[in-house]
Amino acid sequence: MSTKRLSSLAAILRHAVLLLTGALILLPFVWMISLSIKPPGEIFRASFSFWPSQFYGVENYTKALTEAPLPRYMINGLIVCSLILVLQILVCAPCAYALAKLRFPGRDLLFVMVLVGLLLPHQVLALPLFVFGYQLGILNTYTALIFPYVVSPFGIFLFRQFFKTIHDDVVHAARLDGLSELAIVWRILVPMALPAVIAFSIFSVVGHWNDLFWPLIAVRDQSLMPPPLGIMVFKNEEAGNDFGPLMAASTLIVLPLVIAFLTAQKWFVEGMTGGAVKQ
Repeated sequence: MSTKRLSSLAAILRHAVLLLTGALILLPFVWMISLSIKPPGEIFRASFSFWPSQFYGVENYTKALTEAPLPRYMINGLIVCSLILVLQILVCAPCAYALAKLRFPGRDLLFVMVLVGLLLPHQVLALPLFVFGYQLGILNTYTALIFPYVVSPFGIFLFRQFFKTIHDDVVHAARLDGLSELAIVWRILVPMALPAVIAFSIFSVVGHWNDLFWPLIAVRDQSLMPPPLGIMVFKNEEAGNDFGPLMAASTLIVLPLVIAFLTAQKWFVEGMTGGAVKQ
């Protein structure tokens, strides 16, 4: 068998695996949308169909928006995710710059601690964070939802790796021009690392928009609940066994993330796979 034929078969196999994997990933989302437009009687019907025989989308989405404070949950998610992202970038970019471009005693040890932080599940720290939040008196506030995530080991690691691809001559030239270290970070390196910033922003927003574990511990007031926790309240107290509005609410909550990713996917891929080497 010729090399060209083997390459064609390998390409077909790769595409088949990718298509199968993509279909398996998309199937739950397609099924969620299908349930969101079905009447109650069709959701648990024995026969299988994606499109309902009776379109019930208007009723389900109306209930999702009116029978539970879904807009409030989404506003809470927007506030919390935005503040977390801004604070993470403000903290992670200077830390990454120090680890990538500065030389000082203990730098390698600090980077090892960052890597250890990447390995630790956030749930491990839930109890000490809860006690600390209780002692500070910030539980059941927006602050309780934000402060555990201000320092992101993943953000420090990602920015450090991207900053290391930027030639040291750029930093030296900025110092000769009289820029301070912080000015170099914000005026030179961060704009050059924009793909990494966008990639990290997507990871951060998606992760905290979908976070259920910590909000379940930190807040009790319904007016402070982010979308995943609000969905639980919606299901238990409002929708009961009426899964059509529940799936409609889930679709509305997922939709902003899908739009954001599709809009920024080019920069996301570049930020995760490429660098900005400036000579």
